Amino acid sequence: MEQTDVLRRVVIEGVAPEVDGGRFAVKRTIGESVQVQADIFSDGHDAISCALLHRHAKDTRWTETPMAALGNDRWQAAFRVTALGRYLYTIQGWIDPFKTWQRDLSKKMEAGQSVDVDVMTGLDLIEKARSRAVKEDEALIAGWMRRIESAPLLEERALILQDPELEDLIARCPDKTTATVYDRTLAVQVDRARARFGAWYELFPRSCSREQGKHGTFRECEALLPYVAEMGFDVLYLPPIHPIGVTHRKGKNNTPTAGPEDPGSPWAIGAAEGGHKAIHPELGTLGDFRRLLEKAGEHGLEIALDLAFQCTPDHPYVKANPQWFRHRPDGTIQYAENPPKRYQDIYPLHFESEDWKSLYEELKGVVDFWIAQGVRIFRVDNPHTKPFPFWEWLIEGVKRTHPEVIFLSEAFTRPKVQYRLAKVGFSQSYTYFAWRNTAWEIREYFTELSRTPVREFFRPNLWPNTPDILTEYLQMGGRPAFMVRLVLAATLGASYGIYGPAFELCENRPKETGSEEYLDSEKYEIRHWEIDAPLSLKDFISRVNRIRSENPALQSDRHLRFHETDNDQVLCYSKHTEDLSNIVLVVANLDPHHTHACWLRLPINDFGLHERQPYQVHDLLSGARYLWHGGRNYVALDPQVAPAHILRIRRRIRTEHDFDYFL
Repeated sequence: MEQTDVLRRVVIEGVAPEVDGGRFAVKRTIGESVQVQADIFSDGHDAISCALLHRHAKDTRWTETPMAALGNDRWQAAFRVTALGRYLYTIQGWIDPFKTWQRDLSKKMEAGQSVDVDVMTGLDLIEKARSRAVKEDEALIAGWMRRIESAPLLEERALILQDPELEDLIARCPDKTTATVYDRTLAVQVDRARARFGAWYELFPRSCSREQGKHGTFRECEALLPYVAEMGFDVLYLPPIHPIGVTHRKGKNNTPTAGPEDPGSPWAIGAAEGGHKAIHPELGTLGDFRRLLEKAGEHGLEIALDLAFQCTPDHPYVKANPQWFRHRPDGTIQYAENPPKRYQDIYPLHFESEDWKSLYEELKGVVDFWIAQGVRIFRVDNPHTKPFPFWEWLIEGVKRTHPEVIFLSEAFTRPKVQYRLAKVGFSQSYTYFAWRNTAWEIREYFTELSRTPVREFFRPNLWPNTPDILTEYLQMGGRPAFMVRLVLAATLGASYGIYGPAFELCENRPKETGSEEYLDSEKYEIRHWEIDAPLSLKDFISRVNRIRSENPALQSDRHLRFHETDNDQVLCYSKHTEDLSNIVLVVANLDPHHTHACWLRLPINDFGLHERQPYQVHDLLSGARYLWHGGRNYVALDPQVAPAHILRIRRRIRTEHDFDYFL
């Protein structure tokens, strides 16, 4: 042990946020703050000081932010991230002789003890600080010393030495010779705001034709952009748009044999026309796709592209690079299997092949190709079936040059696998939301996602349905079930999505009893949707998305909090902004068949309200306003009328003319 290490008396531990000992970065979006806490202490009774060091990875100089004591040796400071990319942070702590001396001087004066020697000690500490100071501070310290020395009485000198302004000045010139620096440099991955907040709409472009049974095109998809934008969505997600294989093509309802008119599954990628860098000919050309991107932007929409790293037997990779696939003893290529199911139309890539380096580079080249066309969001299909190191390498490499790119992980797998994918770099993740239906399930799950260290690296994106998932709740609950699940997805999560038009048209026919597959699934055939159907939920969806855009509380997941009700069929929770200027309360009837009522209890003091003052709750769905008092209030919800309230809490404000209004 070196001499300097022996003299480093400050201990730094229990740092938060810190993911897996600093192995992975925490996540933020531009404008958010990183609040850092740590246990920082020393032996003996000396006072300590500590600072949070932070900088963008491209910068060379650290910014220091003093840390404030929270009590019981816990300290805290924060910094705001203002640029894309990576930020770094760590902590430094040191024994502070001047702070120790000032504290003890104050105690001696209160006890009426002599402080003449202490004043001399203080002057000596100030002189040492002056020797470490920058030019401007050196002049200020000299001024303070003249002021102290000119004071005629010892008591006056002692009082000047305790001046907070002098303390702040000396604190800028610390002696860090034996300072302890935390033994890890931690990282923050900073994404753009869309990684934190957004509404996604999934649409099969081949079903965009107005002519029933006809294969849609990108040009026809353009005609639906106003429809999607008017509902308030931010991201239009397209399933794979590549050529579809012919060999072992699946037919309608996933039958093993396709008819001559069956278009196949878009996830069966690769044909004579090309692979992952090609466009399905019936959709249009690469130029048509770029035009769709441009037209979507004019409507305030971003296009998200599906990234499915798998191949059909017809994919060009199979012939050109057979070493990228597993081979069975008989020499044939191993197709995908999940016994007893067999998927002869899909060849998984072999990420552990001897030629893995060229495979990695080719797949990154696929991402780079679509980025060059203008795509900045990728929804990644089944990432949990590919190696974690591959995703970490790919995402890090992409973000090094394009930090604005967002990756959404579609991994309905075990929690630890989901979390690991988020840690290695995925910006957002699908969740188990679709199967969390009871109040206790929702409370337990979303408390884990929003109030534990998981929230530092895992950004949930909630989907009540997908082309693969038609839950029993939606099958059996009718229109009210779709409405309440939309409200839950859109308010529990700052990011959510729906598979449409199936969702707004309340498509709830399963392939068979007990199945979550849709009857006549759009994955295997072209569907014709009557988007102007009178019972469509499009107006309701538009209203919910408008509420989201107008209320900042719903644009983050960090302040989600559940509240007590006396009826398990009624779920109550709130979200608020940091300054409590926007507080939104959601009350949802989870039973789509029956009316339920309850008394709910709110922590109104935490909301800045007073027990004896009325406050207004404004139902942003219906427009109704209610005057509530205290924390205990009554709610009744008929699912056939409105299965949920989205309530904005408005405080009572009294003007100088004694006129009351609610803000």
